[in-house]
Amino acid sequence: MNLADSERIAGWYEANGWGKARAIEEADEVVIVTCSVRQSADNRVFGLVNNLAKLKTKNPKLKIILTGCMLRYPRPWLWKKLPAVDEFKRVEDFTAGLKIRESKTHAWVPISNGCNNFCTYCVVPYARGREVSRPFEEIVCEVEELAKRGYKEITLLGQNVNSFEPSFAKLLTALHEVPGIEKISFITSNPWDLNDEIIKAMSLPKIDRYLHLPVQSGDDEILRKMNRHYTAKEYLALVKKIRKAIPEIKIGTDIIVGFPGETEEQFQHTVELAKRVGFVKAYIAMYSPREQTAAFKMEDNVLYKEKKRRWQVLENLINKK
Repeated sequence: MNLADSERIAGWYEANGWGKARAIEEADEVVIVTCSVRQSADNRVFGLVNNLAKLKTKNPKLKIILTGCMLRYPRPWLWKKLPAVDEFKRVEDFTAGLKIRESKTHAWVPISNGCNNFCTYCVVPYARGREVSRPFEEIVCEVEELAKRGYKEITLLGQNVNSFEPSFAKLLTALHEVPGIEKISFITSNPWDLNDEIIKAMSLPKIDRYLHLPVQSGDDEILRKMNRHYTAKEYLALVKKIRKAIPEIKIGTDIIVGFPGETEEQFQHTVELAKRVGFVKAYIAMYSPREQTAAFKMEDNVLYKEKKRRWQVLENLINKK
């Protein structure tokens, strides 16, 4: 999603007569598109802004603009933490009607923004707001135009593409019929919204045979505390159904280790689920408290050393096969 936002912002600058600097040291304005899902993402922004502040001593005209998920924080707090930033600006304010795409064959296509699910560890509903789907015909027209310009592959983007309205299955089917498009991928899917109609649409030949299906945990009690609307058994049943319909499918996932209260036994439930599914890759995160989320009020009682050990166990199991 941040890549798509960056393309949108680049398009705004070009439409207003700006060009891309050859190096950051030569820039008149630097726009930082932030992610705030994990504390480590915030920390990288703090470090980057500090480095840019040093450039200001050599180039006093340099303007630093911050956009993206970190704008969920109160402005006074942001000004205090990031005094070198000149302006805070919403992504939505960069409206140009065009995008500067990095690739000439693959395009990122947002289909929705925001989320209604309020998983207890996640800041997305606070950072991006409630879920809003783009108009169906608008997306189809964009993809048709991309195909005419020579694009062969598209990736549909949304915090939860499965809940796209009026129907994600119908959208996949419509885009599958666009001449010139050879491959359609999408991220991300919530397990409880992935219905039979979507599975049927996924079986179409142009749809990517990789599915990113975040599980987050293999323990039912931890899933309940995360406000994830399925059990480990239900997740496994969904995977079985998908593989029956699409035998060649490969499945990746997201997992959080060290969620408040997670015991060693509960962690082992996640390990066992990972073994049963056979994920081809996983984005594994060590839990970090995020303000505004429900989990922020829970005691973060798993030591960092233990979170790191659990992370390594899953990293070795899934990503270092």
